[in-house]
Order: sequence, then C-alpha cells, then structure tokens
Amino acid sequence: MSDESTPKRPLRNGPSFDALPPVEQHARQYETVRNAHETELIEDYVELIGDLLDHRGEARAADIANRMGVSQATVSKMIRRLNELGLVTSQPYRSLFLTEEGKRMAQVSRERHDIVLHFLRALGVPDSTARIDAEGMEHHVSDETLAFMQRFTDEHSR
Repeated sequence: MSDESTPKRPLRNGPSFDALPPVEQHARQYETVRNAHETELIEDYVELIGDLLDHRGEARAADIANRMGVSQATVSKMIRRLNELGLVTSQPYRSLFLTEEGKRMAQVSRERHDIVLHFLRALGVPDSTARIDAEGMEHHVSDETLAFMQRFTDEHSR
C-alpha cells in the first residue's frame, strides 16, 4: 500500500541514482560535514550578536536566548566559549561586543546566509521556509557552490 501523496523515490538502478563516490571523496564529504558542525553553532551566535548590534545597538544575553529559543544558562555557557575563542568581549550586566575577529566571522557568516536565502527565494521557496532552510544550509555549502548560487540569483533577479 502506497500513499499517493508520498513522492516516489528513484529506482536504485535507474538513470537518476548516483553510485557511491570513490572512497577518498566520500571520506572528504563526511569530514567537511563534521567540520561544519563544529563551527555551526559558534557562527550562529556570532552572526546573531552582530545582527543585534547592527539593528538594535546592543546584544544582550536575554535577547540572544529569546531569538535562539534557548535558556539564558545555555547562552551564558556559549558566551564564555566565544570569549575564550577571542570572538566576543563582555562585562557583567552589559551588552556583548564582537572583537575584530568576531566581526569578520559575523560578516562572512551573514554574507553566506544572505546568498543562500536569496538563492532559495529565487527558486520560488516561500520566505518563511527559505529563512529556516538557509539557517542550516549556510554552514554546509562550499564557496564554489555559493558562487553558483550567487550567479543564479543575479541572473534570475533581473
């Protein structure tokens, strides 16, 4: 019994099935994903702090917790980590500030995010879905793929 609303998967021996890549390439793929996962949360926090500073003039732990949907204790732990990594500075009961390295990371992360978001919108993905999808994809897309996404968006936004 198949549900007609469920999309059909391509046959494993059909023309649209991709065979396993060579071992070295496959290992590189997984290594790339592991590396992206390691920096993903750090980049998300730094990007959000940069956005809050740009749009509100301050980045408070309570605002970060609310926007990320996490507890203030979780934010406090991450702020300590970001401080240790030299990405933010903080003082008790004051706003957070990005270091020069933190500002660079926030800018790169924001640019990657914007390219993916605009690409998804150019494909016709609804804004609310594009925003959710872009949040994860930005960390896992190579610079080469980003360049293709940017080119596609530029060509289709005229």
